[in-house]
Amino acid sequence: MTAAATEAKVLYTGRTHTTGGRTGASRSDDGRLDIALTRFGTVGQGTNPEQLFAAGWSACFMGAMARAAQAVGVRLPEDLAVDAEVDLVQGPGGFALAARLKVSVPGVEHAKALAIVEGAHQLCPYSRATRGNIQVDLSVA
Repeated sequence: MTAAATEAKVLYTGRTHTTGGRTGASRSDDGRLDIALTRFGTVGQGTNPEQLFAAGWSACFMGAMARAAQAVGVRLPEDLAVDAEVDLVQGPGGFALAARLKVSVPGVEHAKALAIVEGAHQLCPYSRATRGNIQVDLSVA
């Protein structure tokens, strides 16, 4: 943990217990999350780490967009949406992730929407955690 992180106020800690890896199950300590895990490309119930990461990132990103929009005096539409795609890739250095966030901001001028998305990318904890670590492409519909 960095010095800045040790001085920071913890707002929330998500806790899960996972067994079986990609073919197991994951449950949160409060029971609100209780899911089966499956390998990508298989049939049946369950999800995978890439889908979970995409869901968490897109939800967090929307919160960061609200802050970025407020800073520039723009009210976000109720039908705001983020389509997140997280790739599991294998290259010469081993396994890695890559991601695309496609944002729909109906009714907001494209240049303003783009500025909000770029601002959110600077604020969002998921974006900050991945910055410089994986390829991330942002786009505004």
